[in-house]
Amino acid sequence: MADAAPPSKSRDLDKLLLRPGNLVGPSFEPGVQLRDDLQEYAKVLVVGAGGLGCELLKDLALSGFKNLEVIDMDRIEVTNLNRQFLFRLEDVGKPKAEVAAKRVMERVSGVNIVPHFCRIEDKDIEFYSDFNIIALGLDSIEARSYINAVACSFLEYDSDDNPREETMKPMVDGGTEGFKGHARVIVPGVTPCFECTIWLFPPQVKFPLCTLAETPRNAAHCIEYAHLIKWDEVHSGKAFDPDNPDHMKWVYDEAVKRAELFGIQGVTYSLTQGVVKNIIPAIASTNAIISAACALETLKIASGCSKTLSNYLTMHKWNILEV
Repeated sequence: MADAAPPSKSRDLDKLLLRPGNLVGPSFEPGVQLRDDLQEYAKVLVVGAGGLGCELLKDLALSGFKNLEVIDMDRIEVTNLNRQFLFRLEDVGKPKAEVAAKRVMERVSGVNIVPHFCRIEDKDIEFYSDFNIIALGLDSIEARSYINAVACSFLEYDSDDNPREETMKPMVDGGTEGFKGHARVIVPGVTPCFECTIWLFPPQVKFPLCTLAETPRNAAHCIEYAHLIKWDEVHSGKAFDPDNPDHMKWVYDEAVKRAELFGIQGVTYSLTQGVVKNIIPAIASTNAIISAACALETLKIASGCSKTLSNYLTMHKWNILEV
């Protein structure tokens, strides 16, 4: 009996790209040529290589995208290892973007991923113009606003004041917090941009300085006292760098002293990082679900194999709502 032929690596992708359907986009033309063009010509930039970014990079590579680039300014920390599955203990201290790109290319044959270990502001406008789609795996409103402004800057209008499709730079934005998450599609000139809906994000928690200085009531108050008040008193004129381990250790030590003075429990190094950097809790399974949604929307935009989200998808404790 002859051995059965191994299944094609693209068999699942072929079900979407080689067959017509009722929910496809208006320009969808199924066929092998579409699949080949997707792999050869589509260029996607992944912004962020953290918990969501790692998942997104892997999902896009497995979804037929062969030309990917990833940008992230951070280095790997031990606390990342429980949810950022591309990293190992021996990678601590290395740039996230470089390690993530290397690991995905090792596991997914044929994919080419170019890493960029820098701030998103360090790249000029020409860099971003080279991509068909920008996928966001960020945990910062400021970073989202910056990429949104960049994408919208490419948009041009014709003589009838209609947006020109060839100048649209689609974005797929994902975000997670605990058991909650969202995925949304932003097409400048067609959908509301990020700034149009920025009010949907809750305001950052701020503490009154008088409370921090006089009557701290919890561990976060002690940490913010060391961060906002004590640092300037001791290091006048020297900017605090949240990505500098020595600076973070100093804030932690001062917060512990402050907590002991007022009989407050609960100051830890990880909490210090969370308060100072405004780190939100991350759960691997939430990242996986939201990443899958973002990768699917990216595939829809690039191929037209299905209509994209009209607005956004939200998840709350495994209940998913599409709007």
